[in-house]
Amino acid sequence: MKAYWIAHVDVTDPDQYSQYTQRAPKAFAEYGGRILARGGRSEAMEGRPTPQRSVVIEFDSYEQAVACYRSDLYQEAKGHRDGVARAEVIIVEGAAPV
Repeated sequence: MKAYWIAHVDVTDPDQYSQYTQRAPKAFAEYGGRILARGGRSEAMEGRPTPQRSVVIEFDSYEQAVACYRSDLYQEAKGHRDGVARAEVIIVEGAAPV
């Protein structure tokens, strides 16, 4: 069953954050991740204020999504995001077709 990374990100240093955005897609690709939404227009309808960036990445399985996050390749990329962006990342398993 498919799984999704859902991330909300507020960036404080766009130049340094670009180091993350240049590296992270390599990890996503290695684990079969497909970016479905990244940035673009968004509007919070409930809950916290609209983040600067919202991201949705699809994986073929929950295990692949978790493995990608925990991988050395992604953690190295994430190191370039730490301290220059506030991120919330949730991995959620997709629903079975109705």
